[in-house]
Amino acid sequence: MSNTPTKNTDIRHLAIYTGSFDPITLGHLDVLRRARSMFDEIVVAIGRNPEKAPLFVMEERAQMVRDAIAADEVEGAAVRVETYEGLTVDFARRVGACAIIRGIRNSTDLANESQLAITNRKIAGIETVFIVSGEEYAYTSSSLIRQMAALGASIEQLATFVPPVVFDSIRDKQRDPAHPLGAFSRDPLVD
Repeated sequence: MSNTPTKNTDIRHLAIYTGSFDPITLGHLDVLRRARSMFDEIVVAIGRNPEKAPLFVMEERAQMVRDAIAADEVEGAAVRVETYEGLTVDFARRVGACAIIRGIRNSTDLANESQLAITNRKIAGIETVFIVSGEEYAYTSSSLIRQMAALGASIEQLATFVPPVVFDSIRDKQRDPAHPLGAFSRDPLVD
């Protein structure tokens, strides 16, 4: 009899990649690409952050994420997109996740995410897997994109941070006089 442990191939490793994804960025896609080689299935879990005013409603975000993933054409784990409200650990339990994926851009992210990871492990018994983003995405965040769009950045400036589907959606909102982005860009007091 061998002392070599056998691998149980019946176990599926499902992880959730959580965030507000408001909007999804090229940095998010970079983290997801690398995570797809580590797990059997990934649920991109779009949550509502009550501390942030959203640029896109949940349904818009979910569709943009689906479109961006489909256009990315990366092999690896199957990916599905779901929205949720409430605690992330409750959602993780509901879908049977063994881990939470979090992207890390810098030491500030690491400090904040480490505290959450320890808490999630302590209260829910779920591990967190940190994936460091590529250096070209180290300063990209959804918050930055929302700020740039709200302050009237040219749409071409945003193209280096977001996938084409997000670029198109922001451009549409900037052209819509009924949307705050459109109204802001037409404000004669804004230079």
